[in-house]
Amino acid sequence: MSTSGINISSLLSALGSSSSGIDVSSAVSAAISAMSAPEQTWETQQQTLQTQSSAIQSIENDISTLQTSLSTLNDPTGTLLSMQANSSDSSIVTASATTGAVAGNHVVVVTNLATTGSWYSSSAASSSTTLSSGSFQLKVGSGNLVTIPIGTNVDGNGTNTNTMDQLASYINTLNLGVTASVINDASGSRLAIVSNSTGSTNNVTVSNWTGGVPTGGTTGLSFTQAVVGQDASLTVDGIPIDSATNTVTGAVAGLTLNLEGQAPGTQVNISVAPDASQISQAISSFVSAYNTVVGDINTQYTVNSSNNEGPLATDTNLSMLQSDLLSSPSYSAGSGSISTLADLGITMNKDGTLSVDSTTLNNAIQNNFSAVQNFLQGTALNGFAATLNNQLNTFTNSTSGAFTVDLQSISSENTGLQNSINNFQTYLKTQQTLLTSEYTQADITMQELPQQLQEIDTELGLNNNNSNNNGG
Repeated sequence: MSTSGINISSLLSALGSSSSGIDVSSAVSAAISAMSAPEQTWETQQQTLQTQSSAIQSIENDISTLQTSLSTLNDPTGTLLSMQANSSDSSIVTASATTGAVAGNHVVVVTNLATTGSWYSSSAASSSTTLSSGSFQLKVGSGNLVTIPIGTNVDGNGTNTNTMDQLASYINTLNLGVTASVINDASGSRLAIVSNSTGSTNNVTVSNWTGGVPTGGTTGLSFTQAVVGQDASLTVDGIPIDSATNTVTGAVAGLTLNLEGQAPGTQVNISVAPDASQISQAISSFVSAYNTVVGDINTQYTVNSSNNEGPLATDTNLSMLQSDLLSSPSYSAGSGSISTLADLGITMNKDGTLSVDSTTLNNAIQNNFSAVQNFLQGTALNGFAATLNNQLNTFTNSTSGAFTVDLQSISSENTGLQNSINNFQTYLKTQQTLLTSEYTQADITMQELPQQLQEIDTELGLNNNNSNNNGG
């Protein structure tokens, strides 16, 4: 067996002397340690591969965030088309716009609000005062008349409606589209019945109480209409509109009007325009994500205290990614007032990161939104956002992306190294068993050597006494 690479001094120290014998365990450990040099080299290579893999995955994650921000900018129904609506008098009407609403101005006049039909009863001394047996009828909109009985065991299941509290609870269990409650004040208790919905189609009708004449302290009920349920009445750009609710949708595509007060003859201007805040935030998110990726790349080319660059400094794919990103601000949409990132107030710093001039950006969004949209999305989703996103896909595509191939190669190389390590460990175990056996046998032989020498001396007559006599 070759001893190349074995520390002879350590091994000899473990072998000891003939009198002390061989330290078999130490001798085998020294030999195996020396033979393990290739495995240590492979493990170091694995650590390097793991560092490279982690760096690539980190960059891929940040690129994914960047691509998400680009997809947001390129979404034809997304944030870039966010609109906002403003009212000249929010005490009369407010408004909200959905994505896709058309920019413009609308004049709204609110003649009257939609109301909720309601009734109230005559008063009783308290909510627990016994009511005279009888009934009244209730109707919601064009629905059927429903008889409300007042008395004991009105449903055959032990339900009593002899008091206002019991009567209100009973009405609410019928789910008629109204809510009954008891109103208490200085004059006593009254039963209130209110429609659950506004508008004329949900108006409530209550017939007066019918039954015997109240006797013995009991009380009958009569009802008064408090509010008639009616539709809201308004005009939008001079066109008359009725609405069952005070939330009006559909009058203007993508616009919801919230009626807050009625003011016949008062014109309220509703302006619809791009939501500069949301759009600006989406563009700023892109810049932030872009700068994160550029920062990742810069880190790989930065020399550390040990005078070493990052693990991907020699990776050609990283160099190509850097080139693509650094050239992206030069993208031009051709003609138009917004044809480059600089026209949006986005400029490049010396380290390759981007900065945003919010004033320039907001002015472009508010005053030339169509040009902003055309630059980012193009005429057929082929503008700046799609172009850069497609470039990034060449690195991140899950099957053919450059970084995907890199990771596959690293994984394959790591597997090969691990197989070599596993095979080598099997070899070392075999060598350990063999060396243990050999050194153990050598130790036994060395332990027997003194006795064998004595026996030889005796046979040759070379014992200590003869030596002394001959010397005399």
